Amino acid sequence: MSRWTDLADTALEVPVVTSFTSIGSSLRRRLDDWTDLDDYDLGGRVIVITGATSGLGLAAARQLGRCGATVVLAGRNPDKTARVRSELVAETGSDRFTTVTIDTGDLDAVRAAAATILADHDRLDVLVHNAGALSDERRETAAGTEVTIASQVVGPFLLTSLLLARLEASSPARVLTMASGGMYAAPLTVSDLEMSLDDYGGSEQYARAKRAQVTLNEMWAERFAGSGVRFHALHPGWADTPGVEASLPTFRRIVGPLLRTPEDGADTLVWLAADDGEPLASSGDFWLDRRRRSIHKLPTTRRSDTPERRARLWERCCELAGVDPASLV
Repeated sequence: MSRWTDLADTALEVPVVTSFTSIGSSLRRRLDDWTDLDDYDLGGRVIVITGATSGLGLAAARQLGRCGATVVLAGRNPDKTARVRSELVAETGSDRFTTVTIDTGDLDAVRAAAATILADHDRLDVLVHNAGALSDERRETAAGTEVTIASQVVGPFLLTSLLLARLEASSPARVLTMASGGMYAAPLTVSDLEMSLDDYGGSEQYARAKRAQVTLNEMWAERFAGSGVRFHALHPGWADTPGVEASLPTFRRIVGPLLRTPEDGADTLVWLAADDGEPLASSGDFWLDRRRRSIHKLPTTRRSDTPERRARLWERCCELAGVDPASLV
């Protein structure tokens, strides 16, 4: 990267609108001369994507299939997942799409899905945590965990732990987590990670979950630095997805034509899964538009991110997921 392109990127990043909308990705694509995603040959690689039946996950699955990867579509609804598989086979001409049913908020379902993946595939090159939804009403799982935290923090934590040995055996491998800009305003919290009924707000709960996600990404990378598995999280920018349409209609109406397409929002995810250069040269990073970014934009979130709080977050995830901490060392 030249000093000029670094300066230009910084100028784009300061105003959020230019950075997160299609303006940012369009200009950065030219500034950094991005490799076309169609140029990657992923034949022989196995990639699992949760939330693969719509939005960013579907766009990523389609592109990865075009590149020749075996793509495991992990979705909650088996009928919808099967239908999407058929559509992707027709669109891409590749029959290397398989399916697995998973509700990341249901730990038994996560365990069953992991067992299916391990039985069906003798290698695993990339695990993508993409499933997520914003709920306006507070709900709990059968285990008593708030559903946003269960599906976006605890479930992915358990799935990673169950598939880690296969990822290590397939190294160099990658675990990628789709985050969101909402986490920039959310301090790291453990005691208040699950909001109570009295103070519950869907957007705030979602932001707390995403803050936990990006912090855990760094912690996985630190704890498994010598494992051959790289961990990365990313921000897709503001993309026009079914989730945004359903959960943030006012925002969608205001930003309108400046929103990125799902394909544009999924670009960095696909690049992190496919490229054997920068994505394998480091671990624990947070990315936007194929560049490393800080997970902090505010002093308040930086101050909240203490070693003690991180340790408590890891312990809490192990407790909620039913994972023996001694198995993750």
